Amino acid sequence: MGKIHILEEQIANQIAAGEVVERPSSVVKELVENSIDAGSTKIDIVIEEGGLQSIRVTDNGSGIEKEDCELAFLPHATSKISSSKDLFQIRSLGFRGEALPSISAVSKMSCITSTENTGLGYKVVNEGGVLKAVEETRASKGTDITVKELFYNTPARLKYVKTIQTELGHISDYIYRLALAYPDIRFTLTHNGKTLLQTLGNGDLLQVIAAIYGRTVAKAMIQVTGSNMDYSLSGYIAKPEMTRSNRSSISFIVNGRYIRNPFLNKAILNAYHTLLPIHRYPICVLHIQMDPTLLDVNVHPAKLEVRFSKEKELMVFLEQELRKSLQKQVLIPAAKEPKSEKTVVIQEKLNLYSAQPQHSTENKDVTSEGFRNDSLTKNESVIVNSKSEGITDNIAKDQSILRDDNDSIQNHRQQYKPYDDQRFANTNNKSSREAVNQFVSSQNQTNEVINHSLPEFPKLHPIGQMHGTYVLAQNESGLYLIDQHAAHERINYEYYYYKFGNPEPISQELLIPITLEFTPTEAELLKDRLIYFEQVGVQLEFFGGNAFRVGSYPYWFPKGEEKEIITEMAEWVLTEKKAIDIAKLREKSSILCSCKASIKANQYLSISEIEALLDKLTGCRNPYTCPHGRPIVISFSTYELEKMFKRVM
Repeated sequence: MGKIHILEEQIANQIAAGEVVERPSSVVKELVENSIDAGSTKIDIVIEEGGLQSIRVTDNGSGIEKEDCELAFLPHATSKISSSKDLFQIRSLGFRGEALPSISAVSKMSCITSTENTGLGYKVVNEGGVLKAVEETRASKGTDITVKELFYNTPARLKYVKTIQTELGHISDYIYRLALAYPDIRFTLTHNGKTLLQTLGNGDLLQVIAAIYGRTVAKAMIQVTGSNMDYSLSGYIAKPEMTRSNRSSISFIVNGRYIRNPFLNKAILNAYHTLLPIHRYPICVLHIQMDPTLLDVNVHPAKLEVRFSKEKELMVFLEQELRKSLQKQVLIPAAKEPKSEKTVVIQEKLNLYSAQPQHSTENKDVTSEGFRNDSLTKNESVIVNSKSEGITDNIAKDQSILRDDNDSIQNHRQQYKPYDDQRFANTNNKSSREAVNQFVSSQNQTNEVINHSLPEFPKLHPIGQMHGTYVLAQNESGLYLIDQHAAHERINYEYYYYKFGNPEPISQELLIPITLEFTPTEAELLKDRLIYFEQVGVQLEFFGGNAFRVGSYPYWFPKGEEKEIITEMAEWVLTEKKAIDIAKLREKSSILCSCKASIKANQYLSISEIEALLDKLTGCRNPYTCPHGRPIVISFSTYELEKMFKRVM
């Protein structure tokens, strides 16, 4: 006698429910998506005990016809596709016809629905996949579905359900995504009588962001728009100062469907390149519209993942548009968010300064902190107070790379000072700054054409230093603090990135080559990857055994740091398992060199050196963060300073 038999419909539905209904949030997802497909403008979700006791979804959509009430609970019954061709141009959120039968198979479900405003409708009761009743009842237009005692007949599934707070977290997270996807729908989410989310449904995405993430986040958002022949992009991204510790705040809405996609996440991070600290991620809400034939949504039971037919092109488009939006912003974080302007009482300001006689430059004072008076010119020599700790001859030598007045300094600067190339000369004027932007932008992997009408970095007037680490500057807007190491690191990074991308035939030949040793395994791997060093101007060759020899390197390598830099480059090349990306090698090498060559904390600068540093920073393509994503400048508005001192009441 044969062993194969057909499963009963009830058991088959329970098995199918295992793919569709993983937890209470799966039920909420399927029901709310059906409500959206029904054209609803108002959806209420009421949850009790994390969805295990009760889930109720009420909408004002088109409702279900009388003759369809029973069919809706049968497997694979759907009104959204009719042929295989429809699978390649899906425009609805649901289409498989698995939601209602799968949910009802593992719960006690009731559905009240009406297609008219007559006050009459129909009620369908289904328990454990068995239809109990279909009867007339009073009902408003739309659909009201209640799911109780989820997994009551599948105890094996019930024991894997997490705590109430965990399940509620999954539910609220997905409703937040749907609210962001459909700002024109009024969503209300309630748990145990407490309202967790309520949106207005007026189509304002920024208001939905404020309702979910808070007003502070909403104020830090940057609007993004863009389009090409295949894609249309809209939404908001956060300024780099507003970050999260994971990627959970990145939301992609593709043709109205919230999806997860690691490649699009990568495009986001590429757009924020060097703007974010390590292990920090932005807040993004991005709507992408495209022809349905360009994506396949039928690759995941929960439909959270899709497959793009032009994935690489979409990544390039997304990265370009986000980078353009970021480059239009002045990304200087405020120490405290300024409040809105209003009528205030301002304390009278008295002039406490008497006229001072002008002195010759020979008698100018130097403070004990190593600061010179503002009236000192750039071309004057720096007088160092012997009592000032930290201003030693060695440190003064390091700082000499920022001066512009001495021939010996010029010779020293030629070794590794940024902008010694003609392309980088005179970067303190607008046209030269745009030339730098254009050049560095051309090195990006996306080969994008950047709009050079970028916001000007604010003109700052140096005041002095704090603890030999932070530069203090001012303008009419308020007070600015600049991290001198981060600022110099950004200047150096853009310089070295250019140099590594355009290796010159002239290099520093070594009388005594540098020898590097590796393990036998590393040596075998490195022998096949020597070509990559040549592409960035380093002559590294096998020397026998486990040793390699550096015959030459670029003359602009930071003095005294050459061996360490090449060693770290080799270590990175060895850790890459896949094919080496030469652009990443350039970037890693640029960061290494920029960090080694930059002035450090506790190094005191003169006013002329500070001015030179700020001038060079102004010429950078991105003067707001260092290559590691740390902020370079923060600001204190004059208004906030006056509030601190009670000048504004």
